[in-house]
Amino acid sequence: FNTEPSLYTVKAVLILDNDGDRLYAKYYDDTYPTVKEQKAFEKNIFNKTHRTDSEIALLEGLTVVYKSNIDLFFYVIGSSHENELMLMAVLNCLFDSLSQMLRKNVERRALLENMEGLFLAVDEIVDGGVILESDPQQVVHRVALRVSSSPLLSSPLRNIQQTLMLLVCQL
Repeated sequence: FNTEPSLYTVKAVLILDNDGDRLYAKYYDDTYPTVKEQKAFEKNIFNKTHRTDSEIALLEGLTVVYKSNIDLFFYVIGSSHENELMLMAVLNCLFDSLSQMLRKNVERRALLENMEGLFLAVDEIVDGGVILESDPQQVVHRVALRVSSSPLLSSPLRNIQQTLMLLVCQL
């Protein structure tokens, strides 16, 4: 296995519901190349983590950091030799960014109604497995800018934009 330092630290970002079903998944390499393999991995990870209070697990040769909130489970996955603190910074940035964008209402229904904001936030935090940002204030600001520059806004995204602009003005 390769111990050379690499910018490609994140292998996947997942959000599962309290039944272990996928709400969001973004894989950055071909560790699990098919959707069938990805879903099997997601079920395995959920079964190993949904009843524990810890925040880090080693599973199938991967480092998994995770957090649960109400009816959601957030996961950031890296290789077995990856720095857990870096992965945890990504996890906390994602959760805190969503918390601000969803007005602290981080639960399944609110997330499903605002998936566009989630996609934008994850793209601001990680690109191709490389960590770009770990400050939730910056992520929220950049998502607000990207939303405001889009001519085709859906209603939920327009609501996120209004909330984000209020937050940015308060900073």
